[in-house]
Amino acid sequence: MTVSSTEDPFVSANAVDGDPGTHWSSAFADPQWIQVDLGASANELHYYTNDDNVSMDGAGHLVIEARKQATPGTSCPTDQLTGSGTCQYTSARINTGDKFEFTYGRVEARIKVPKGNGLWPAFWMMGADFLDGRPWPYNGEVDIMEVLGKDVKTSYSTVHAPAYNGGGGIGGLYTLPGDADYSDDFHVWAAHWDSKGIVYSLDGRTVLTLDKARIEQTRGPWVFDHPFYLILNLAVGGDWPGPPDVSTPFPAKMLVDYVRVYQ
Repeated sequence: MTVSSTEDPFVSANAVDGDPGTHWSSAFADPQWIQVDLGASANELHYYTNDDNVSMDGAGHLVIEARKQATPGTSCPTDQLTGSGTCQYTSARINTGDKFEFTYGRVEARIKVPKGNGLWPAFWMMGADFLDGRPWPYNGEVDIMEVLGKDVKTSYSTVHAPAYNGGGGIGGLYTLPGDADYSDDFHVWAAHWDSKGIVYSLDGRTVLTLDKARIEQTRGPWVFDHPFYLILNLAVGGDWPGPPDVSTPFPAKMLVDYVRVYQ
């Protein structure tokens, strides 16, 4: 994927007087972000394309676009609108893979999510050893932001490990002041991650604290003290968000202003 950018993807890496410097920042200049996971995903209804569904909008925002667009020769769960087992939607997932991995720091992204049944935008991290063949959830997964298009008043942050994963992952849900819709504007989701745990925040407000010692005492081993890489995607369908319906607006767009890591 080649996406133009006016922002230098690498900024000063040094911290001064305890203040974290920007170690990594991207407005999506190649080669820091790469396309991955082409094809269909388990129980989801999209087909991830190579680069057709990723673009810049001319205002500095990355756009991940989900479309109602059949991909001949593919296989997905049956689409309730068409009755077809061919993937009826396209979208994209991008990550930093072995281009950028890190251990500890503050990672944040400014994102505007789409609204509509069956849509599932996410900003998350995977343990980098997954790329070397270590299976999920042994590698660890840190979900910084998930919003279901059918309920854009609620956001979720979760961690997954061998002892707690899937529906049993450890996390929390939270809303905006005044019960506002996340899809109405951009918001900054962040995770401050260190050897003691993870503190999640939304627009500078702490929304969830995960304490490593407490989790190991009550739920099981903490598997998040090693390098991770970053992922952005917009899924369509799946067991959790459910399928799209006639009211779902396509094309649907997830807009990302920036992603930054501070160390």
